[in-house]
Amino acid sequence: MAPLIALVAGFALARLAGLLGVDALDGWHPALRVGLAALFALTAYAHFTGRRADLIAMVPPRLPHPGLLVTVTGVLELAGAVALLVPATARWAAAGLGLLLLAMFPANASAARRGLTLAGRPVTPLVPRALLQVVFLSAAAAISFGA
Repeated sequence: MAPLIALVAGFALARLAGLLGVDALDGWHPALRVGLAALFALTAYAHFTGRRADLIAMVPPRLPHPGLLVTVTGVLELAGAVALLVPATARWAAAGLGLLLLAMFPANASAARRGLTLAGRPVTPLVPRALLQVVFLSAAAAISFGA
Protein backbone atom coordinates (compact mmCIF):
# COMPACT_ATOMS: atom_id res chain seq x y z
CA MET A 1 0.00 0.00 0.00
CA ALA A 2 2.90 2.35 0.70
CA PRO A 3 3.94 2.46 -2.99
CA LEU A 4 0.39 3.46 -3.99
CA ILE A 5 0.40 6.18 -1.34
CA ALA A 6 3.77 7.43 -2.63
CA LEU A 7 2.40 7.54 -6.19
CA VAL A 8 -0.79 9.39 -5.25
CA ALA A 9 0.82 11.75 -2.73
CA GLY A 10 3.73 12.54 -5.03
CA PHE A 11 1.34 13.24 -7.89
CA ALA A 12 -0.96 15.39 -5.75
CA LEU A 13 1.83 17.45 -4.21
CA ALA A 14 3.54 17.99 -7.55
CA ARG A 15 0.23 18.94 -9.19
CA LEU A 16 -0.48 21.38 -6.36
CA ALA A 17 2.98 22.91 -6.80
CA GLY A 18 2.24 23.29 -10.50
CA LEU A 19 -1.07 25.00 -9.77
CA LEU A 20 0.74 27.33 -7.36
CA GLY A 21 3.12 28.50 -10.05
CA VAL A 22 5.96 26.00 -10.36
CA ASP A 23 6.10 25.95 -14.15
CA ALA A 24 8.04 22.69 -14.39
CA LEU A 25 5.17 20.92 -12.62
CA ASP A 26 2.30 22.65 -14.40
CA GLY A 27 0.33 19.76 -15.86
CA TRP A 28 -0.70 16.22 -15.09
CA HIS A 29 2.20 14.66 -17.02
CA PRO A 30 5.07 16.22 -15.01
CA ALA A 31 3.14 15.64 -11.78
CA LEU A 32 2.65 11.99 -12.66
CA ARG A 33 6.38 11.68 -13.33
CA VAL A 34 7.04 12.95 -9.80
CA GLY A 35 4.50 10.54 -8.32
CA LEU A 36 5.96 7.55 -10.14
CA ALA A 37 9.47 8.65 -9.18
CA ALA A 38 8.38 8.78 -5.53
CA LEU A 39 6.95 5.26 -5.82
CA PHE A 40 10.17 3.84 -7.26
CA ALA A 41 12.43 5.78 -4.88
CA LEU A 42 10.48 4.25 -2.00
CA THR A 43 10.61 0.72 -3.38
CA ALA A 44 14.30 1.05 -4.29
CA TYR A 45 15.07 2.12 -0.73
CA ALA A 46 13.60 -1.15 0.55
CA HIS A 47 16.09 -3.12 -1.56
CA PHE A 48 18.99 -1.85 0.55
CA THR A 49 17.57 -1.46 4.06
CA GLY A 50 15.78 -3.54 6.70
CA ARG A 51 13.36 -5.12 4.22
CA ARG A 52 16.13 -6.51 2.04
CA ALA A 53 15.98 -10.00 3.56
CA ASP A 54 12.22 -10.14 2.97
CA LEU A 55 12.71 -9.07 -0.66
CA ILE A 56 15.38 -11.72 -1.16
CA ALA A 57 12.96 -14.32 0.22
CA MET A 58 10.35 -13.15 -2.30
CA VAL A 59 12.53 -14.10 -5.27
CA PRO A 60 11.11 -17.33 -6.71
CA PRO A 61 13.25 -20.28 -5.56
CA ARG A 62 14.02 -21.36 -9.13
CA LEU A 63 15.92 -18.12 -9.85
CA PRO A 64 19.65 -18.03 -9.05
CA HIS A 65 21.40 -15.40 -6.93
CA PRO A 66 18.38 -13.79 -5.26
CA GLY A 67 20.52 -11.25 -3.40
CA LEU A 68 22.07 -10.06 -6.63
CA LEU A 69 18.65 -9.87 -8.30
CA VAL A 70 17.33 -7.70 -5.46
CA THR A 71 20.38 -5.43 -5.71
CA VAL A 72 20.09 -5.07 -9.49
CA THR A 73 16.36 -4.36 -9.39
CA GLY A 74 16.90 -1.83 -6.61
CA VAL A 75 19.56 -0.01 -8.63
CA LEU A 76 17.30 -0.05 -11.72
CA GLU A 77 14.38 1.31 -9.70
CA LEU A 78 16.50 4.13 -8.28
CA ALA A 79 18.02 4.99 -11.65
CA GLY A 80 14.56 4.94 -13.21
CA ALA A 81 13.18 7.21 -10.48
CA VAL A 82 15.91 9.77 -11.16
CA ALA A 83 15.47 9.50 -14.93
CA LEU A 84 11.72 10.12 -14.57
CA LEU A 85 12.54 13.56 -13.20
CA VAL A 86 14.54 14.52 -16.29
CA PRO A 87 12.15 15.46 -19.09
CA ALA A 88 14.54 14.24 -21.80
CA THR A 89 14.72 10.73 -20.33
CA ALA A 90 11.32 10.42 -18.65
CA ARG A 91 9.52 8.53 -21.42
CA TRP A 92 12.27 5.94 -21.77
CA ALA A 93 12.58 5.63 -18.01
CA ALA A 94 8.85 5.02 -17.66
CA ALA A 95 8.94 2.39 -20.40
CA GLY A 96 11.89 0.66 -18.75
CA LEU A 97 10.24 0.76 -15.35
CA GLY A 98 7.06 -0.67 -16.85
CA LEU A 99 9.08 -3.59 -18.20
CA LEU A 100 10.75 -3.96 -14.82
CA LEU A 101 7.32 -4.12 -13.16
CA LEU A 102 6.35 -6.92 -15.51
CA ALA A 103 9.60 -8.77 -14.87
CA MET A 104 9.24 -8.51 -11.09
CA PHE A 105 5.56 -9.43 -10.89
CA PRO A 106 6.25 -13.19 -10.73
CA ALA A 107 8.19 -12.58 -7.51
CA ASN A 108 5.17 -10.81 -6.02
CA ALA A 109 2.87 -13.61 -7.17
CA SER A 110 5.23 -16.26 -5.79
CA ALA A 111 5.47 -14.46 -2.46
CA ALA A 112 1.68 -14.24 -2.20
CA ARG A 113 1.25 -17.93 -3.04
CA ARG A 114 3.94 -18.92 -0.52
CA GLY A 115 2.40 -16.76 2.23
CA LEU A 116 5.55 -14.69 2.84
CA THR A 117 5.78 -11.55 4.93
CA LEU A 118 7.24 -8.12 4.29
CA ALA A 119 8.27 -6.14 7.35
CA GLY A 120 6.45 -8.66 9.53
CA ARG A 121 3.13 -8.33 7.70
CA PRO A 122 1.74 -10.69 5.07
CA VAL A 123 2.53 -9.61 1.51
CA THR A 124 -0.36 -8.20 -0.47
CA PRO A 125 -2.61 -11.02 -1.70
CA LEU A 126 -2.38 -11.84 -5.38
CA VAL A 127 -5.57 -10.22 -6.70
CA PRO A 128 -5.09 -6.84 -4.96
CA ARG A 129 -1.39 -6.94 -5.95
CA ALA A 130 -2.31 -7.57 -9.58
CA LEU A 131 -4.73 -4.62 -9.46
CA LEU A 132 -2.00 -2.42 -8.01
CA GLN A 133 0.29 -3.62 -10.77
CA VAL A 134 -2.26 -2.42 -13.34
CA VAL A 135 -2.31 1.02 -11.68
CA PHE A 136 1.49 1.24 -11.66
CA LEU A 137 1.78 0.02 -15.25
CA SER A 138 -0.91 2.49 -16.34
CA ALA A 139 1.04 5.36 -14.78
CA ALA A 140 4.21 4.23 -16.57
CA ALA A 141 2.34 3.89 -19.87
CA ALA A 142 0.75 7.32 -19.48
CA ILE A 143 4.20 8.82 -19.09
CA SER A 144 5.70 6.80 -21.94
CA PHE A 145 2.91 7.52 -24.40
CA GLY A 146 1.32 10.68 -22.98
CA ALA A 147 1.85 14.30 -23.93
